[in-house]
Amino acid sequence: MQIKDNLASLEKNILITGAPGSGKTTVIEKLSQELEDKAVGFYTAEFRREGKRAGFELLSLKSNKREVLASVDYPLRYRVSRYGVKPEKLLPFLEELEEALASNTPRCLLLDEIGKMEFLSIRFKETVLHMLDSPFPVVATIMAKPHPFADRLKERKDVSLIEVTAENREALPRMLAKA
Repeated sequence: MQIKDNLASLEKNILITGAPGSGKTTVIEKLSQELEDKAVGFYTAEFRREGKRAGFELLSLKSNKREVLASVDYPLRYRVSRYGVKPEKLLPFLEELEEALASNTPRCLLLDEIGKMEFLSIRFKETVLHMLDSPFPVVATIMAKPHPFADRLKERKDVSLIEVTAENREALPRMLAKA
């Protein structure tokens, strides 16, 4: 897996990786602002309670829909770390992406994040593959740690992998919007 630092030779599919807290989600948020209505997708934001992270919610770029994907309060069999996960909460967000894929309207597909919580949904994995195989440009964040599905995506020949760093995170959204 080769991490690109030269944005001049990017593939159609761009996967953004980096350590937790490096700014991956912020890059997607700012890129969506740069692209405005030319972008479809969603991002995942943490929410806090009494100063401590209590879970993660999904936020749609198209409909502004919000759903809690994972919470310390979910007593479910699906768990990632200390969070219970409701993979079915991804469905309306995946439907928006699938509608964009079926459309002839050119759009950039944005997705945050390709990670362990989302991997609990088979439909999520199928949608990610459909996105990468589509004619539309894709920018998505992906977990840095090894995982069989994530590693296969990072190794695709039609994917450019970019690591978010303190040095590039501010300029990255504008540079990606121009790519």
